[in-house]
Amino acid sequence: MFKNANEFSLYIEQVVREKRMSYMDAVLDYCKENYLEPSDVSKLINKSLKDKIEMNFRELNYLPKQAQLDV
Repeated sequence: MFKNANEFSLYIEQVVREKRMSYMDAVLDYCKENYLEPSDVSKLINKSLKDKIEMNFRELNYLPKQAQLDV
């Protein structure tokens, strides 16, 4: 088990790199392997991981696109 949300986020990012899957798939894969419901790990998802999951969902058109500034 993870001590805090940052450790969980680092673990999920490692899984994403190694298995080449989306962030949400990595979270769901973790839940499946550990016999957990996604709601059980919701407290372990920090702002950074939440933003990355949201970005994946926007790329897959599950959420509406937002205007972005070209800087």
